[in-house]
Amino acid sequence: TFMFEVLLILLIAPVIAWALDKSVLDTGLLSILLATKAMILNYAYNYGFDLMDVSYGRIPTQRSFKWRVIHALGFEVVLTITSLPIIIWWLGLSIYSALLMDLTVVSFVILYTIIFTRIYDEVFPVIQFRAQEQ
Repeated sequence: TFMFEVLLILLIAPVIAWALDKSVLDTGLLSILLATKAMILNYAYNYGFDLMDVSYGRIPTQRSFKWRVIHALGFEVVLTITSLPIIIWWLGLSIYSALLMDLTVVSFVILYTIIFTRIYDEVFPVIQFRAQEQ
């Protein structure tokens, strides 16, 4: 997680600084703050969602595709709602500009996540032993 977040910040902070004509220090510190908030929120959101699953008799690790999509979209909505006030205040943007920036960053993060996890899986493969036939 740490490697994922650090590399993301190193990639995204300079681009946001350039796009918004802000200092890299401002966007870098904002990126660190938002990444820390996302990691904390991720834990709390997943814990709460798992509790909800259990209360309805569902097993969290056996979620259907529909519930996985609802889970992911819900997290992104909560992340955006909690990030917008910080972005607006920190960078002095309008609600519309902050939302547009956030949606652009989220789109990039989705692509980044796909690429990062693919490379990570190649560099650090999980060794899986073949089950012995009996």
